[in-house]
Amino acid sequence: MTPLASQASPLTAVTAFHLGGLAIARPVVTTWAIMAVVGGGSWLLTRRLALKPARLQSALELIVTGIESQIEDVLRRSARPLLPLLGTLFIYLVLANLCGLLPGVEAPTGRIETPAALALIVFLAVHYFGVRAHGTLGYLKSFAKPKLLMLPLNIVSEVTRTFSLMVRLFGNVMSGEFLIALVMALAGLFVPIPLMALEVLVGVVQAYIFSVLATVFIGAAAGGTEQA
Repeated sequence: MTPLASQASPLTAVTAFHLGGLAIARPVVTTWAIMAVVGGGSWLLTRRLALKPARLQSALELIVTGIESQIEDVLRRSARPLLPLLGTLFIYLVLANLCGLLPGVEAPTGRIETPAALALIVFLAVHYFGVRAHGTLGYLKSFAKPKLLMLPLNIVSEVTRTFSLMVRLFGNVMSGEFLIALVMALAGLFVPIPLMALEVLVGVVQAYIFSVLATVFIGAAAGGTEQA
């Protein structure tokens, strides 16, 4: 954690370095690091799969089947079409929310750009799976249900719930980091430890809530016709 006085506004992108004429923000660098860790770890753990799994393979299978089971509990059908997207989203969110507890690392979800990008991904996925399930015309007609009068309200609802998804994640992660930084500035290094333990719980819960809401939104758009 950085001292409170050095904390930049969470509404502005903090530049880590420049790549040619392109400014690369800190949340982007952290996201790249998370991608490298997850991608490299997945490759190492899956390159020698066995019918009788070792402990690491068993742990990996437990995570995958657990996420798949949660998606199926929400959708009430096979989770396979959505597992790559929602599973990756959940794992990334857990790591992104908790990496802010490491010294000198800022959680990318504590900056508005990352929650906005994730909410946009969910927004696009909702319409992709909606069109995939019902066809373009059939999906567009769903916005006029139950009556044509509801068309503007349904369109506004799509935008506002995406905005709410972004603000909920951003607000909870950012406020947790700010609170810990404030306590550290006022009380010293060891006092915030209980708050950091609470932040771990909050980070996991927020990742779960975001992923579940994404599942609900996509499931509602796809209806009951999407099959594995």
